[in-house]
Amino acid sequence: MPVVMPIYGTRPEAIKMAPIVAALSASSDFDCIVTVTGQHREMLDQVNELFGIVPDHDLDILQPGQSLADILTRTINGLDKLFAAAKPDAVVVQGDTTTSTAGAIAAFYRGIPVIHAEAGLRSHNLFSPFPEEANRKITTQVASLHLAPTSTSKANLLAEGVNPRDIVVTGNTVIDALLTTVGKEVPFTDPQLEELAGSGRRILLVTTHRRENQGNAMRGVGRALARIADAEPELMIVMPVHKNPVVREAVLPAIEGKANVLVTEPLAYGEFTRLIARAHIVLTDSGGVQEEAPSLGKPVLVMRENTERPEALAAGTVKLIGTDEERIVTEVDSLLNDPVAYDAMALAVNPYGDGKAAARTVAAIAQLLGVGTRISDFD
Repeated sequence: MPVVMPIYGTRPEAIKMAPIVAALSASSDFDCIVTVTGQHREMLDQVNELFGIVPDHDLDILQPGQSLADILTRTINGLDKLFAAAKPDAVVVQGDTTTSTAGAIAAFYRGIPVIHAEAGLRSHNLFSPFPEEANRKITTQVASLHLAPTSTSKANLLAEGVNPRDIVVTGNTVIDALLTTVGKEVPFTDPQLEELAGSGRRILLVTTHRRENQGNAMRGVGRALARIADAEPELMIVMPVHKNPVVREAVLPAIEGKANVLVTEPLAYGEFTRLIARAHIVLTDSGGVQEEAPSLGKPVLVMRENTERPEALAAGTVKLIGTDEERIVTEVDSLLNDPVAYDAMALAVNPYGDGKAAARTVAAIAQLLGVGTRISDFD
């Protein structure tokens, strides 16, 4: 029986890997050995617990103040030793993290086929998002099977010379995870959020963490949020703030003490999906939220200059607005006070999946390893 090893280390990877792990574990065709690196720790463990995943191996690489180079080298070294002992027939890496790229490189060096979930995303700017765009491109070079979430992602891979036989359009597993989780109505651990959820009050959900936005751009985001809070006293701004002190020091000073701004610690995934479902508007620089929120009919304003997820732009569920303070204030005001503008985004069709991406993924892996055949691509 082929041994397949999913490898992940961050919360976003864990969310998108969870449906794949469940499908692999339920299949009689594979022995699924789950390996985590611990690039994130607490947030990673929360997702594993929510989905009932107990990793078989944990490299536990997290160290205070770790650099990207630290993460890369410790992950490659740890996985190389593990591969020598476990001898997997294939590894599955997800997306664009340093864990993903390190896993792909370590497997390639050992001659182990690399399966890349969420392959083919491109912003076409090597330094934005950083280092994710470079990570994606590096992983593409060593992958044997490319699981593209959309036809646009497939087109990006074809343009780079990837053999079409090695590409499967699966849809994005984040939709599988979201649809499973949002129906659970996970209770909020923060009593203020639980009270807000039943209040009927409109919520602006804000997340920001991108490296390229840190510094002056994030300080501008903080000022914009303060202005929105002052102009819309009935609106509640909720910000689960990233643990990175650089993020906190930039954003929080401008909004401290505002009665209609609620700053929380990062939320467990189940709580976060419930908050998206309850929100009126989402303001973010995250990648995954661009996929999740439209599935729940929430307009997404993206504080970036480009995106590797152009499908949402074309569909109208997402709008790029950058980090200019004035632009943020104007765009949020438009969605709050112009029902036509709001409905144009909220009622658009989400292009990212149908909840069956994990099934397509496992069928594609089965064909790669000679124990099954693919099923129809996501259209």
